Amino acid sequence: MVQYIDTSLDAKFAALSDATRRGVLERLFQGEASISDLAERFHMTLTGMKKHVSVLEQAGLVASEKVGRVRTCRLGPGTLEAEMEWMAQYHALWTARFKALDRVIADLKSKEQGNEQEND
Repeated sequence: MVQYIDTSLDAKFAALSDATRRGVLERLFQGEASISDLAERFHMTLTGMKKHVSVLEQAGLVASEKVGRVRTCRLGPGTLEAEMEWMAQYHALWTARFKALDRVIADLKSKEQGNEQEND
């Protein structure tokens, strides 16, 4: 059964799927930066960095403001709480499945050892 929280989940995961965009977020944790500064730091063209910032803005992770000729970026209002909850559900599911698999393996090993002792 597949359940979608909303499309922001998709937008945020898509934004975070790129190493450059994750790097931009890490840089913005330290404070505001201009598109030019970010482009220079990541050895990119201004156009390329604008595209990355646009993806982050659409996900709500970055906000930017243009004053004169300079566009300044900062962390946006978006949080990752819904995404963390989604991942926690799957973590719990997979943890339970692996524990069940561990029990099956332990039972099989126990039976195998019992059979070996009977044959001795």
